[in-house]
Amino acid sequence: MRIPDDSRKKLLVGLILVLLIFLIKLFSTNSFWVENYYVKGFYYNLSIFMRYLFGWLPFSGGDLLYLFVAVWLVIKIAKAVRLAFKKGFTKKIFFSGIWKMFVALSIIYIVFNIFWGLNYNRKGIGWQLHLNEVAYDTANLELIQELLLQKVNDAKRILVKNKTLYPVKEELFKRARQCYVAAEGQYSFLHYKSSSIKSSLYGELGNYLGFTGYYNPFTGEAQVNTTVPKFLLPYITLHEMGHQLGYAKENEANFSGYLAGANSADTLFQYSTYLDLFIYANREVYYFDSTLSKAAAKKLIPEVKADLLEWSRFNAAHTSFIEPAITWLYGKYLQINQQPKGMRSYNEVIAMLMSYYKKYGRI
Repeated sequence: MRIPDDSRKKLLVGLILVLLIFLIKLFSTNSFWVENYYVKGFYYNLSIFMRYLFGWLPFSGGDLLYLFVAVWLVIKIAKAVRLAFKKGFTKKIFFSGIWKMFVALSIIYIVFNIFWGLNYNRKGIGWQLHLNEVAYDTANLELIQELLLQKVNDAKRILVKNKTLYPVKEELFKRARQCYVAAEGQYSFLHYKSSSIKSSLYGELGNYLGFTGYYNPFTGEAQVNTTVPKFLLPYITLHEMGHQLGYAKENEANFSGYLAGANSADTLFQYSTYLDLFIYANREVYYFDSTLSKAAAKKLIPEVKADLLEWSRFNAAHTSFIEPAITWLYGKYLQINQQPKGMRSYNEVIAMLMSYYKKYGRI
């Protein structure tokens, strides 16, 4: 029996898509391949090209792309529903819809991994620094918490003394770029060429959905929610730039941002970096000993406490019924992508910081 031409085309397309997915999965199982051939080769050049391509735009091209796709999906779904009601819900319509969904999801998966997703399977920044794992216990956590506490208070005292003002977003992004340039002198793998950092077009919406920044793998842009309290913005920016450098896992993007912020001469970036890390450490200590965690928080100077109170009030003013669902879904996304602790993956930067301190004697 002769197979219709349309069916043969679908079979060929399906086989090609399945083969590409299989090859991507096979390649991703070897972290050395990913690190040496994808990260240092293909992705390195692609990411620079993408930043050149979209970096000059004064707005987020990726945000507009997401909006276009969302509108397109709504239109396509509406047409499909209307067709089903008009012609009846037949097997042909059902299987046609399944086929189109398979093709669309397969293409998204393939493009996502080629443009970005394989970074989840790399050796990572801890491997680049030759960090050794240390005991994740109360003693080490308390030590890091105390060191970060001192750094936070010291940086804030300098900012208060100098009456330092927060820069506009364009200046902020420029100074973030300078942080990575400075860090590159000590850590060559933090080489950041061509800047593409944008203010998110969905910042106000993001406040109710719970995001402060994100990386767009299809345009290479780092989006920052610039509507959040200003003292958070320096470290958020450094974190998203870490994603641009190929540090896909959240703890690694955090650590990349730490290396850039802590080694900068810019006190604003130092303060924002150490404050964020102190909060992570304080939360981790709380899991082991809530009394130690609360005692450390009380040692923060009044000006730092005022910032944290501002942040707390900001979050309280932007609560929504949908945020827990978004957080849960993103946690599942992280688990699927080599981060089994989900949202707590962000906190894992503290384990890396402990290893870094043990090796270098500084934070």
